[in-house]
Amino acid sequence: MDRGKLQVYFGSGRGKTTAALGQAIREASGGKTVIIIQFLKGRQPEQISFIQRLEPEIKLFRFQRREAAFEELSPKEREEEIMSMKNGLSFAKKVLATGECDVLVLDEILGLLDYGIATLPEIQALLTEASDGTEMIFTGIRICPEIMEWADLVYQISALKE
Repeated sequence: MDRGKLQVYFGSGRGKTTAALGQAIREASGGKTVIIIQFLKGRQPEQISFIQRLEPEIKLFRFQRREAAFEELSPKEREEEIMSMKNGLSFAKKVLATGECDVLVLDEILGLLDYGIATLPEIQALLTEASDGTEMIFTGIRICPEIMEWADLVYQISALKE
């Protein structure tokens, strides 16, 4: 990747979002502005309200309308949410193009590939919008070889014992 920096947290274990949020808090405490866009997750009011208290340094955006996680929705509800998540991708591209933040966390963006909501060219287009000083953080369960190649840092999160 020629521009910006990309970190990826992936794997079947819990803690990918937590790791990304920890990195976001670390960057914000160093004076950087952070935007978090979450995809595919059900609403968790306690987490959202906590992150909202960190504004203006950290801003959280969710484009889904329903409370339930994507995999729990009916096919009709999924179709409606797909349009919302595509709006989230457009918003992410705008944020990068205008340089609105120093760090952009795209939580569960890798899942958009799994569900066919986003394509690799669309993800690559996001990466090319990032300026030299912008850091991007992706999370998700699976990583494809292309994103592995584009990433500067990749962390695999897995449970050794649950």
